[in-house]
Amino acid sequence: MAVPEVVAGLAAIPGVRTAAQLKQPDPETPTAAGLLPVVPAIAELLPGGGLRRGSSVSVSGSTALVLALLAEATQRGSWAAITGMPEIGIAAAAELGIDLDRFALVPEPGAELVAVVSALIDGFDLVVLGPVAARSVQPQLARRLTGRVRNRGAVLITAGAWPGVDLELRVSNRKWRGLTEDGFGHLEHRDVVVSSRGRGAATRPQTAALQLPGPGGAAAAGHPLARRGLTEAVG
Repeated sequence: MAVPEVVAGLAAIPGVRTAAQLKQPDPETPTAAGLLPVVPAIAELLPGGGLRRGSSVSVSGSTALVLALLAEATQRGSWAAITGMPEIGIAAAAELGIDLDRFALVPEPGAELVAVVSALIDGFDLVVLGPVAARSVQPQLARRLTGRVRNRGAVLITAGAWPGVDLELRVSNRKWRGLTEDGFGHLEHRDVVVSSRGRGAATRPQTAALQLPGPGGAAAAGHPLARRGLTEAVG
């Protein structure tokens, strides 16, 4: 799809805000103070308890965490878009709490990746860039996109490393709960450990146990790490 068609398609989505509108947020909107909200289980990992407008965040080790970061903000009026992650499904996004009425997917950005991401940054509060796409962006172009994010007041989330990122989130110790020792049973939720570190207010590392996905799908606070005795599973 050509870049003008992408831009035209974004502009035609009811409720999508322009860059100019992002600079003049509605004072009645809960996300107008400079932070986009996240579910309470994730908030303790982020400086100020939310995603700071104009910042970049990298996520390693979990697609589910990428989706979970979008859930609360979309439910409270913000728009989110994902590009370069063709494996993402609508059902998975909905299960993790994303409001599908405020969510857009661009599975394959094509050869005009930087232009497509720039267009998304101009119109959406949160923009997610998939791992292959993120790795293909040269450092100089990455800095330009980061600067655009800062100027527009959006949040860029990358699935994988990103040059000069403001905050890094890493997921480890993924273990499913519900399986018996012989491998039978229904999967109930997945326990993970998430660590965060970054720049500025995020310099001090933080670690939290989460259920991702939780019993109802959305991310939830996990059990104390010392009490875990779960069966390891891939995923």
